[in-house]
Amino acid sequence: MRNSEKMLGTHDHYNTPSWWLGRCISSCFSPSEKMEPTLRNLPTAASESPHTNPKKKRGGWKAITFILGNETFERLAVFGLFANFMVYLTRELHLDQVTASNILSLWFGITNFAPLVGAFISDAYVGRFRTIAFASFGTLSGMIVVTLTSWLPELHPPPCSPEELASGKCVRASNSQMGVLILGLCCLTIGSSGVRPCSIPFGVDQFDPTTEEGKKGINSFFNWYYTTFTMVLLVTQTVVVYIQDSVSWKIGFGIPTLCMLCSIIMFFVGTTLYVRVKPEGSIFSGVAQVLVAAYRKRKLRFPMSEEKPEDSQACFYDPPLAGTTVVSKLPLTKQFRALNKAALIMEGELNPDGTIVNKWRLVSIQQVEEVKCLVRIIPIWAAGILSLTSMAQQGTFTVSQAMKMNRNLGPNFQVPPGSLVVISFITIALWLPIYDRFLVPKLRKITNHEGGITLLLRIGIGMVFSILSMLVAGMVEKVRRDSANSNPTPLGIAPMSVFWLAPHLILMGFCEAFNIIGQIEFFNRQFPEHMRSIGNSLFSCSFAVANYVSTIIVNVVHHTTRTPTHPDWLTNDINAGRIDYFYYLIAVLATLNLFFFIFVARRYQYKGSVDFNDETHEVELGSHKP
Repeated sequence: MRNSEKMLGTHDHYNTPSWWLGRCISSCFSPSEKMEPTLRNLPTAASESPHTNPKKKRGGWKAITFILGNETFERLAVFGLFANFMVYLTRELHLDQVTASNILSLWFGITNFAPLVGAFISDAYVGRFRTIAFASFGTLSGMIVVTLTSWLPELHPPPCSPEELASGKCVRASNSQMGVLILGLCCLTIGSSGVRPCSIPFGVDQFDPTTEEGKKGINSFFNWYYTTFTMVLLVTQTVVVYIQDSVSWKIGFGIPTLCMLCSIIMFFVGTTLYVRVKPEGSIFSGVAQVLVAAYRKRKLRFPMSEEKPEDSQACFYDPPLAGTTVVSKLPLTKQFRALNKAALIMEGELNPDGTIVNKWRLVSIQQVEEVKCLVRIIPIWAAGILSLTSMAQQGTFTVSQAMKMNRNLGPNFQVPPGSLVVISFITIALWLPIYDRFLVPKLRKITNHEGGITLLLRIGIGMVFSILSMLVAGMVEKVRRDSANSNPTPLGIAPMSVFWLAPHLILMGFCEAFNIIGQIEFFNRQFPEHMRSIGNSLFSCSFAVANYVSTIIVNVVHHTTRTPTHPDWLTNDINAGRIDYFYYLIAVLATLNLFFFIFVARRYQYKGSVDFNDETHEVELGSHKP
């Protein structure tokens, strides 16, 4: 066996678009952390990119204008359509709250799983432009169908009074009417599978990260992206929800549909300006090759002692990376040593020129370590799922509570039930600047950590806030229920302000500020560079699984808590149910999950950090293709 060709340490991969995607998401929330390594030793091919060739001048802010316009209208459309959807299902289609909650949870789950498929198809086969283009028409089709369910009398049940709805005497939507609604939701899922994983990377593609102008452009793009995102949430959760709740569902659904049409027009108007990055092939084949090679060599023994691992690397396949994308070379580690056997060089496995004879029998150290990154992340990802279950209740049972409380704000205005989530958004908007500008610098002096605290600690703090949120929600619900039953009215409205729900929504805002943003940054930093689109999709999958878990919990509680003398906890009449017990159950499960998270977090091994002040680092260019 021959020593494989050694490579120089490489850490300037941080100038790749994928890394800047992760950093800019982080910098939107942590502007105090500035790490800007310089890029050296670039190939001459870089000068021929569409960014730098005058004859092919594309991208930049001219393209971003259309992309941000497309993004803004698309989010206005989708969020506007579903900001108040729980109310639509119960009030207009006359579904009971358990059925409505299950429909929303199942659909949100599928919709959050779908981007994983879309990311794979985009990166491996068709590219981001075509994926977004096709998916946008899917979204528009779905929105038209859902809007028609409110416009055409044949697609929804006859209207009934609030008194009839409260007594359960309304005609429920028929199977055919529900079938049309589900068809629309399926089209929307197809649209989300392509738009969600590709929109941010497509925007990053418009800038050249090898130039100072490109770096600044990427940072500004994320600032504008986050700004428009916040504005869209505020508009959809206030103006659109008010129109749907107090004016007309036809208009309330029609406006988002027109926004989606404007989104598609904006996207295609800028077609000639876009930089289109070619797909790089599937990453899953490389993962499979590592697993297969390790299994085939499972009976081999490592040739060198553990005391001198640096000597034993002579027996591992460790070639220089080749290609046009800047990535980091990961060092060989002892963790999950069984996978290291996949890179052991056996006789006849290398060609005379040093290339691999069979990629399913021998892989590089780089491939092995990338698979290890995935293996390390999976337990953290799993632990983060249940912590998101509490967030799923904001759009279901929190809305049901609000509908049974005094929503008057002045003599002539009622707060729409679906708008209360704005309290969480305002909490995030107020807290993040304080956290980043004041707390992080002070914590950095104490901990000597660039972010003040580690990413896993930040996620853990968010989990604690989710538990506190459910406990407070349970206590408030008990007060609301007792008040409603002590002061009975035909509609079962409790004589207490809807803003009693604010404390648990504020705590949920802190949960999102720590847990959600922490997970976004964690996945972007800890995934290998060329897998970050998959990492972002995996984060969407967390919400998908959380919605499924919520559905399972709701159904189990619904069927097991009913007695001959008392309805179940989640009965349609929440004044007769015990939603407070349900919240306490979620808090108990979240507490158990917190202990599991602490267990896996204490054993997690971060990707090696890089000293950007060390000028000895070299750059190695490598493709993502195995």
